[in-house]
Amino acid sequence: MAEIITKMFNAGTSNVLKNEKYGSNWPVVYIINNKEEAYIGETTDASIRSNQHWANEVRRNLDKISIIGDDTFNKSSILDLESFLIKYMSADNKYLLQNGNGGLQNHDYYQRKMYEDKFREIWIQLKTKGLVKNDLRMIENTDLFKYSPYKSLTIDQYMIVNSILSDLADYVNTKEPATFVVEGGAGTGKTILGIYILKLLMQAKDKKTIEIEEDQVEQNLSDILKINDAIDDLKIGLVIPMDNLRTTLRNVFKHIKGLNSRMVLSPHDIGKSNEIYDVLIVDEAHRLRRRKNLTQYCTFDENNRKMGLGKEGTELDWVLKKSKYQIFFYDEDQSIKPTDIRKEKFYELMQRKNYKTYKLTAQLRCIAGGEEYVDYVKSIFSDKPPIKKIKFNKYDLKMFDDVNEMVQDIIKKDSEFGLCRNVAGYAWKWNSKGKRLHLYWDKKEIKNNFENGIFDIEIDGFKYIWNSKATDWINSPNSVNEIGSIHTTQGFDLNYVGLIIGNELRYDLKTKEFITDRKNYFDAKGKANTTDEELLEYVLNIYRTMMLRGMLGTYIYVCDEGLRKYLSKYINNNNSY
Repeated sequence: MAEIITKMFNAGTSNVLKNEKYGSNWPVVYIINNKEEAYIGETTDASIRSNQHWANEVRRNLDKISIIGDDTFNKSSILDLESFLIKYMSADNKYLLQNGNGGLQNHDYYQRKMYEDKFREIWIQLKTKGLVKNDLRMIENTDLFKYSPYKSLTIDQYMIVNSILSDLADYVNTKEPATFVVEGGAGTGKTILGIYILKLLMQAKDKKTIEIEEDQVEQNLSDILKINDAIDDLKIGLVIPMDNLRTTLRNVFKHIKGLNSRMVLSPHDIGKSNEIYDVLIVDEAHRLRRRKNLTQYCTFDENNRKMGLGKEGTELDWVLKKSKYQIFFYDEDQSIKPTDIRKEKFYELMQRKNYKTYKLTAQLRCIAGGEEYVDYVKSIFSDKPPIKKIKFNKYDLKMFDDVNEMVQDIIKKDSEFGLCRNVAGYAWKWNSKGKRLHLYWDKKEIKNNFENGIFDIEIDGFKYIWNSKATDWINSPNSVNEIGSIHTTQGFDLNYVGLIIGNELRYDLKTKEFITDRKNYFDAKGKANTTDEELLEYVLNIYRTMMLRGMLGTYIYVCDEGLRKYLSKYINNNNSY
């Protein structure tokens, strides 16, 4: 069993540790902390390493050191434990971490599963000692965990980070502007990668922090330093087109040392600003808007006028105008409405002189189903369906004949796993919008609301309401009792999703074609000025995207009989399990 010893951290700590078990000449992980901040590292000699830390003024405001040792530890296991603790302690939110985030990378090694179990036991010990405060499962469901820059990158992600930083350093040193586009489907970690790069570049501004990151070998360190040496006081921002995700990330950034909520920007923030940014990182770039089906045209036109773009200017143009270097994270299959930038605009970017593109492929969200599940979903909702049904042993995919049975099953899953939500296509009017709703319902309140006409969705006599909050709905107290839309879920991870496919999407069994029913699609801005072909593609993208929200499973109820029969060829009914 692992042992944790805690000592005061001061000038004499090195000598004290020499006399402790695991204090010298043995692989360990250590935590140095005070009441507010902490640093996590690994070393093969805690005595020597503590002395090196004491020599640096950044660490001297910390006053305790805890050494985690075990007879079975080796270099690979302590690197993995260090990564594990950085990832979870950053999201535990007891301390602000002084760590940088470079060098955290997933790697396999002998008996890794055994050590992962041991790490979870170590976490319990740390909680008993008061060094952490929350259970692991609770942490895993928080936004701070999901969007933390302290992530162990896949080889796929790590190679792309190194390539982007190397290419950016080259362009910065030649003073040439450049555009970088990272393409990746839902669940490939685009948002995480954007935040990761932002954190790397921001921590490089503090040379003292970088110089003492000896525990983590950062292959990209020289490129980061080149960028910061070439650009005095690097001005950088993270652009998030979607209100929901932007609100969430602003809250997350408040709890990460070196980042702040002002770094998370809307496209309008960029458009109205008089400043030129050195680097703009744009997540969900497919959701940048053009001048079509807007709610507010006047502010959009004013930004275009200020930049001399005319009425054809787009939010993509604003980013290009207001920055020297741009890193776009893009997936054309997640464009869901006519106001979204056309994919042709991104094809035009490819004609620019200094243009670089990278491809993310590894699946990180629906990991139980893997890339096979993602490809399967895309194939089902296309004109080239799968050749045969695939049964995913680890991913819980099934279709329901009873909508309320599905809804209630998701509510039960939420009590077990947390972060399980029911969602639907926009096939019902939002009658409850703006009406007073109780956050926590009981049966009497539900009955009163329904009798007073406060409900939105009715299927087979069962009534439900749409999301009562427009932003941060997933984390709102009553969200498990409501039905979310694409606008409240795109960009977010859930454990289980219960998906209601409405009558706006049908399937003709004779012609073997998907059909959109406009009269049953109630997103007015989402269907105005579209052809039937365009609207069908938007609706299919919406359902593909929502089918890829669940990390552990997806449950489905289908309103249209033809579509239900079509999908039953590829998705098992819950009663057949």
